[in-house]
Amino acid sequence: MRGRSHVFPTLAARAVGRLWLDRNPLRRTLDRVEAAIGAGLAIAFLASAPLAAIAAGNSASSVGSSAARSQQMARQQVPAVVLAPVPASGVNQNQVRARWVAPDGRQRTGHISVPLGARAGAKVVVSADVAGRLTGPHQLRRGRDQAELASVLAFFTVGVIYLCVGHLAHGALERRRLAAWEADWLATQPRWTGRR
Repeated sequence: MRGRSHVFPTLAARAVGRLWLDRNPLRRTLDRVEAAIGAGLAIAFLASAPLAAIAAGNSASSVGSSAARSQQMARQQVPAVVLAPVPASGVNQNQVRARWVAPDGRQRTGHISVPLGARAGAKVVVSADVAGRLTGPHQLRRGRDQAELASVLAFFTVGVIYLCVGHLAHGALERRRLAAWEADWLATQPRWTGRR
């Protein structure tokens, strides 16, 4: 039991030491700079990704809400008269022809959804636009879905941006590290191999 309590502090100390907080003489300044950049990017991601997700979700939600309001204002509820009876049971047999008067006063006919068992002559309220064309249900659910998608995409987009920045920084530091190793080797090789 005592052995397990010492495992976590040892692992944490090793992880911190691997970053840059140890006095390892083999760890170069570039290694410490790279570790600091990685830690900074991780902290920046943890701070900015949730904020970006919230902002994108709120923006998409407001756009969706205004679109839903404008659609709601453009449609009207009108009574429709069922022209044929609907069986009391069945699958997808509640689409029947109906007639309604468009807001512009013209008679319209088309297929509408009605409850099972509706009789010919029954009145059903439908949504129609100004020209009398039937419109679908309210778009609030679609707006919520778009807001959630925008939040998730913003979160992952921020993550990809930070990964790309980290990859570019790693590449630049790796080129400098290789150049430093090459310079060190050129200085050491003559003494080590005896060649001048």
